[in-house]
Amino acid sequence: MYLTKEEEKMLDGEYGLAIQKAIQILVAIGDIFEAEYLINIESAQISGVSYYNIGDAGLEFLEEFSNLNAKVVVKSTLNPCGMDLDRWREMGIDQEYYEKQMRIIKAFEKMGVEITCTCTPYFVGNIPRSGSHIAWSESSAVVFANSVLNAKTNREGGPSALASAIIGKTPYYGLHKDENRLPNFLVKIETNLKTNLDFSLLGYTIGRLIPSSIPYIYGLKNYDVDKLKALSAALATSGNISMFHFKGKIKDKLEKLTIDKKELEISREMLSMNGEPDLICIGCPHCSYNEILYLAKAVKKKKLKKNYGLWIWTSKGVFLRAYKHVKILENAGCKVFKDTCMVVYPIKLSGYKHMASNSCKAVNYVASISGLKASLIELSDVFSKFFE
Repeated sequence: MYLTKEEEKMLDGEYGLAIQKAIQILVAIGDIFEAEYLINIESAQISGVSYYNIGDAGLEFLEEFSNLNAKVVVKSTLNPCGMDLDRWREMGIDQEYYEKQMRIIKAFEKMGVEITCTCTPYFVGNIPRSGSHIAWSESSAVVFANSVLNAKTNREGGPSALASAIIGKTPYYGLHKDENRLPNFLVKIETNLKTNLDFSLLGYTIGRLIPSSIPYIYGLKNYDVDKLKALSAALATSGNISMFHFKGKIKDKLEKLTIDKKELEISREMLSMNGEPDLICIGCPHCSYNEILYLAKAVKKKKLKKNYGLWIWTSKGVFLRAYKHVKILENAGCKVFKDTCMVVYPIKLSGYKHMASNSCKAVNYVASISGLKASLIELSDVFSKFFE
């Protein structure tokens, strides 16, 4: 991989150990993927934040970087951590876990990373310009950035995104190159999609059937930002998909896939377990302001039935902006947590046995990581069955 004279100096350690270590990571990745050179990036979004996920080894890696006085040089935001930074006791988190999670947060903070703790950075100010190169690592945000925001990023790992943030560059390969961003499958929709769950099921089904594709989804209707967010997350869950198309003309003849209601039902059955859920989780990816507003209107003057929980997950930025709606939700018996989510928080600590969500990503990962039962549910069913 070609390096400029300045980059060679970085690699030789002339700018310090932190920058040397960061560019070593990127050069190794560039060599693996046969990148031609490094390119400048506009922003980074860094995963590998939850102590539940990265453990002591990850903590040591981050503290080593921060102790070398590493500093990010582009706008850099942080993925969810393993607890609500303010209400961690309510979540059953013990003191040791809390202290180690805070050491992770402080390491990132020392390096200049914004402590956003969200998988939806585009709701809290990290909004890349169309056509810009970025280094993002949260899988749902990667799909959303490539497909909806028209930015250019590969699906980075936490260490590589951090390394890119420190030197402001990333290897030029994969989805940074226009010729690798073209659709290679035509997906035709032959069913009406109405709810966020419908869009989540569509994404999961596409990933299940054509897992290594860049699909052009033909005839996508009734979408908004939140539905596209749900679609992006599900595409990245069941398949190695980092981008889709849904606008513009198709120039080449593509292989075709038709998805009807039956295929969506197959995905629903695959993701749902027998039994009655006792915990509803909404916000994977994190809820937007509009979703919080919608949920608050739906539960106003209602009360959650006893023995059930409804936990809503969002970013600190959205939580503060939507605070009056948050209070309505909590008065109805719901809990609204920020900074974390049902996937990166040790949800077994909740004491519940069976989680239900309108997110295929949440159901897939909670069932596989935590051991809790998990099922899909429509929001309309939540309001009719679990409230009085």
